Amino acid sequence: MTPDKEWWTASEIAQATLPDLPSTQQGVDALAKTLDWRAHPDLAKRRAAQGGGWEYNWRLFPSRAQRQLLGAASTAVAALRQREDRTEIWGWFDGLPENVKAKARASLRILQEVEALSQATTKYLAVAMIAKKSGKSDRTIWNWFEKVEGVDPADWLPYLAPRHRAAPSKGQKVEASQEFYDWLKADFLRLEAPSFRSCYRRIVGVCEANGLQALSERTAQRWLDRTVPRVSQVYMREGERGLAKCFPPQIRDRSGMTALEGVNADCHKIDVFVEWPGFEKPIRPQIVAFQDLYSGKILAWRVDVDPNKVAVMGAFTDLLKMWGIPKHCLFDNGREFANKWLTGGAPTRFRFKVREDEPLGVLALLGVKIHWATPAHGQAKPVERAFGDFARDIAKDPRFAGAYVGNRPDAKPENYMSRAIDLQEFLDVVAEGIIEHNARQGRLSENANGRSFDDTFVSSYEQAPVRKATDAQIRLCLMAQEVRKLNRNHGQMMLHKNGYWSEWMSEIAGQEIVARFNPENLHDGVHVYSLAGEFLGYAECRQKSGFFDLASARATAKDNARRMREQRRIAKDLRPVSVGGLARELNKLPSRQDVSAESKVVKLAQLSEIERLEKRSKGGLLSRPTPTPTSSPEDEAKLLDFQQRHLAKQHGLNAEKREESARDRFFRALDIERRSEAGEPISEADARWFQRISQLPEYKTNRTFYDQYGAEAIR
Repeated sequence: MTPDKEWWTASEIAQATLPDLPSTQQGVDALAKTLDWRAHPDLAKRRAAQGGGWEYNWRLFPSRAQRQLLGAASTAVAALRQREDRTEIWGWFDGLPENVKAKARASLRILQEVEALSQATTKYLAVAMIAKKSGKSDRTIWNWFEKVEGVDPADWLPYLAPRHRAAPSKGQKVEASQEFYDWLKADFLRLEAPSFRSCYRRIVGVCEANGLQALSERTAQRWLDRTVPRVSQVYMREGERGLAKCFPPQIRDRSGMTALEGVNADCHKIDVFVEWPGFEKPIRPQIVAFQDLYSGKILAWRVDVDPNKVAVMGAFTDLLKMWGIPKHCLFDNGREFANKWLTGGAPTRFRFKVREDEPLGVLALLGVKIHWATPAHGQAKPVERAFGDFARDIAKDPRFAGAYVGNRPDAKPENYMSRAIDLQEFLDVVAEGIIEHNARQGRLSENANGRSFDDTFVSSYEQAPVRKATDAQIRLCLMAQEVRKLNRNHGQMMLHKNGYWSEWMSEIAGQEIVARFNPENLHDGVHVYSLAGEFLGYAECRQKSGFFDLASARATAKDNARRMREQRRIAKDLRPVSVGGLARELNKLPSRQDVSAESKVVKLAQLSEIERLEKRSKGGLLSRPTPTPTSSPEDEAKLLDFQQRHLAKQHGLNAEKREESARDRFFRALDIERRSEAGEPISEADARWFQRISQLPEYKTNRTFYDQYGAEAIR
């Protein structure tokens, strides 16, 4: 692309008043002499017309002057380029091989250097300088500029890629009968999860019986993977549980927090039978625990017969007394935590009926921000990891022998329900276990790095800005709250079949108030507040009746209904033929005769054969062992070890001097994990190394084999 006029005299340049060029002929001559324009024979020449003089090519002009001359032409080219689909050109570029993309990126860097240098000199000189620096010719760089002429600089990269290369082909269209596709999906995409090979054989048999065309097995497998998304395949073959595995859990970083900045709480049923007063049969009590999110330390806990708001309020009160007021609380949406005493006024509680005149709960009054986790989802609550330690260490304490019930219905011990633990003894052992849990050294969390939860908490707690709770705030937590309307005549309030009244209440008869009371003793009277939180006075209990527990426990779990509905719709579209229809086609096929065969499988040699082979190997080459019908697992392991040692000897390998293998790394990590569980000190370097190695697929694979088959499976 060139302007309408390419060659200019000094007077014409002055009269054109182009940007960054003098407006007088003398000035133009001086600029040409300063920049030595006449030293470029291809861009400067003497006039052949009468009068002589010099003519200069437009490429010698400054960049802004060149852009003005090219304005009209650039506008036309830009309009042409705008008609091209940017999505199409970038999609074409994305399909190119990496080496071709690298060449385009190198060309782009050269053009960007030219543009940057053109701010200080002419574009022609900038091209010459960059060409010499990069080893490219001037003509090559100018050709690149022609490719991107009129294109937004943000879209230069795909235009610089070699246009003679086509994007990778997406493959030829497969040819087969439509019935083959429908039957294959109907057979393969079902919850019985048959293998693809067996499905393919069945469908090919049906197609041959009906004279229909089928694909080869590999082509059919590629077609299925291309047309049915992997997530849909997992959902249709494994159901909702399989679908949940396709989405990774949320990972939250706690390293930037401080002690008591955030706590999380949950309930856990302990796997021990306890003799509880008032119950004829032993029960499994529930523990409510508050855990510090930064360190993992258990800060406060209470035990009760079931998860209820009274126990939650008691544990939270202990937290305030001993440590202070946290800034954040992470709960699940169970009734025991979403109760109005604790979380009243929270806009996202999603439990109970939310009223405009609802009084603020304890957390709202203390300025604690509430966060809700998914119910029955352990990954959302770090305290679930601590409950795993409780189930493994505290519940299996020797003092609970005979009272342990197992962590699953199918894991009951032989001495199941042979005894029950006294309540006080149970509480003492649990308290001792929680203290040991917090003090155990060698913790491998990111913040602990080999220290205990206690040390991690104390090191941050001593420097963190912690809000201490006053006596009034602690007293507030000891009380439950209910909104009640006073009698319109005398102002008496009824609460759980108890009447409360003082003389001053006659003055506010008929009004709605907030009654705060001790849920463990309704006969102590109530403290009366206005809906705005103002203290009005104290009212005594006038009619005494027994206290009935106000809390009820119900654990809930929700699945993502939207995702499941969408997958059901996709599954219906992807499987146009029902399994029953496919089954009817299979029934039409002629029956096949079974082929008899003799078993030719034998086991490895016995131990005597191994010893004979060891003797023979000393005198010469190792021969293949003669299989014997029977051998024990120990014989097989010794044979495998002998063969490995013999191969190492043949190749001159020294087993004592070798690099650390995957097996060595795994058992090193296993040793660190065992020492951590035993409470032994672990160095910070070992803790950080374990954090890195435990995230690698190598460790996870070896861990799976180790848990299922033992140390012999690790290679």
